Amino acid sequence: MNDSVGSNNVIKIPIDKLVLGMFIVAIDRQQDKVDVLNPGQIKHSDAIVKLIKNNITTVWVDIERSSDSCGLKATKSTGLNPLVRKAISSREDKRIYAKKLLTEAKSLIQKVLSETYEGKAIEVGPFEAVADQMIELILDDADAFKCISALRTKDAYLMEHSINVAFLLVTFGHHLNLDTDLLRQMAVGGIVHDVGKIQLDNNILHKPGKLTPDEFEHMKLHQVYAMAIMDDTQGLSQISKDVCLMHHEKIDGRGYPKGLEGDDIPLHGRMSCIVDIFDALTATRCYKEAMSPAAAFKILISLTPFHLDQKLVYEFIRCIGIYPVGSLVLLSNEQVGIVWQAKGRDALHPIVKCFYSQKNKRYSEVTMIDLLKSEVYIERGVSPSSLDIDPSSFY
Repeated sequence: MNDSVGSNNVIKIPIDKLVLGMFIVAIDRQQDKVDVLNPGQIKHSDAIVKLIKNNITTVWVDIERSSDSCGLKATKSTGLNPLVRKAISSREDKRIYAKKLLTEAKSLIQKVLSETYEGKAIEVGPFEAVADQMIELILDDADAFKCISALRTKDAYLMEHSINVAFLLVTFGHHLNLDTDLLRQMAVGGIVHDVGKIQLDNNILHKPGKLTPDEFEHMKLHQVYAMAIMDDTQGLSQISKDVCLMHHEKIDGRGYPKGLEGDDIPLHGRMSCIVDIFDALTATRCYKEAMSPAAAFKILISLTPFHLDQKLVYEFIRCIGIYPVGSLVLLSNEQVGIVWQAKGRDALHPIVKCFYSQKNKRYSEVTMIDLLKSEVYIERGVSPSSLDIDPSSFY
């Protein structure tokens, strides 16, 4: 076999290009090809981590037996090299891949939360693998990930919030030109940033109403629990720990758990404060409806300069955009749609996937409107609750 192709369907790829859905038939061990006893698709990130821990640097993958979404199967329209992970060719392929990645991440977080509740230590490796996949997808085309991350459920808030905080930290960090290693550490911190909540009273954690002073003090304990969990976690960087333990600190020193003030909160810590609040505001909870991004931005601004870093807040708004991909907008023709694609466009002229007529108060035929080529424009951002509609099936 040569270095690229072993047959019409089998290719040799480096371990850092391995993603979920690829079908492994053999591994390279000390430069010799060794067939695996149980060939099959990679279903979980921990399988990749295990290969890395076993010093496997390259693997043999069957293209045809790999999933369509893993990026190996080049389409006629693109003719992309299947060895390149960015061969996930179309927007739909990327969206499907993003959805699978989110599903995998949610399962991983659920597993870790259960194990943490039982007193087991967190393994960092699987989270780093998820973070790497998230970073590569975002750097390639964040729009696909944004659309999927906007699709949320009240019952899975803790898991989805953790994933979205990681996603927002990577997106924001990339906007600030931070290096990839720092993005990875921030993403891992975002994924585990609420792990301490597993120790809270469930009735208080999910209370559908305002907390009493005593209940709020109990909620604040999740950071105390998190400190103990972080101390027991091997291989977790200080930056990841900071993201976890600083997202409730305030610039004026009135935050918790340590009451850090001003420059005592490093950049990644101040970023975590912003993205944690933004994602919480734009999520539907048992006690509140989701805000539009524009409404959430107003609250972020109102929290400066005493709670949040003012300069960073305005930079975050520039990064996300007033009408981010995945958000709902009302157009001037009274159509409601999802901001579907914005890459390479200004904030006011995305492609919008329309599915509802505000004028007729009913769902309409799905149409894609390119605002660069239309006289229609965005009137304002809206939330699903304000229109009494469920957009989930259109993502």
